[in-house]
Amino acid sequence: MLKQRVITAIILLAILLPALFYPSPEPFCGVALVLIAAGSWEWGRLNKLGQGASLTLGLIAVLVCGWLWQDGWLARPSIALWAPVGAAWVLAGGWLIRRGVPGWAPIAAPLRVAAGLLALCLTWLAVGQARVIGVNFLLSILVLVWVADIGAYFAGRAFGLRFTKVKLAPAISPGKSWEGVWGGMAGVFVLALAWIWADQAAQAPVASLYTRLAAQNWLLLLLAVVFLAAMSVVGDLVESLIKRSAGVKDSSGLLPGHGGVLDRVDALLPTLPLAMMLYAAVA
Repeated sequence: MLKQRVITAIILLAILLPALFYPSPEPFCGVALVLIAAGSWEWGRLNKLGQGASLTLGLIAVLVCGWLWQDGWLARPSIALWAPVGAAWVLAGGWLIRRGVPGWAPIAAPLRVAAGLLALCLTWLAVGQARVIGVNFLLSILVLVWVADIGAYFAGRAFGLRFTKVKLAPAISPGKSWEGVWGGMAGVFVLALAWIWADQAAQAPVASLYTRLAAQNWLLLLLAVVFLAAMSVVGDLVESLIKRSAGVKDSSGLLPGHGGVLDRVDALLPTLPLAMMLYAAVA
């Protein structure tokens, strides 16, 4: 399993890194589109669609994202778009987690399929807009999610249930604790401070999300990074409850050793649109 994980990670990095650092954003947006199409196919399978219908869902994602790309949406981050999307993620994410695993299946299948497809297409648009702004800006969002996850893992291992005595969402993800969430939040705040220092030291031509927020208000920076870390957990929990409802461990086996595309991007689904909302609010 470890060997498979390492090989898959190396292959993914060999594809993603050159695309990410290419002078123009088109290659990275193209790679992201392939991943979103694959995630859309997985989404169909998680909602009990057949192979043909799931492939059609992936094709629809390509067509929708392709239209957004062709129509110039990648260069138009807008608070009018991202504020409603962000609000929808906060409200829907909280509602789904409150209902838990039994609350997923009763939702009408067409609504589930359409909402998931929309969320995936909007995630592609958010990551594309972030890449158009700049590599430093995009990386500051992606690394936030990774640090929140790593910080939660180690804090959970070290302090899990030591203070709260209650797990975060035992029926959805038994391994998660409140201590882990707090550890992830602390980690992303330290990350933000370090990134701001690095931006200033390197005189970065494209500011990170953290530098942009701190330029407005340091309290805003603190609240924003804690909020984004919390929403990355929401994304993780929502995918976990959907997989439990579907009776599967992974969204697919497309990434040997890692599961599926949705297993790798679940925390990014709410975080990227919300980060773009914050960017549009302070731009």
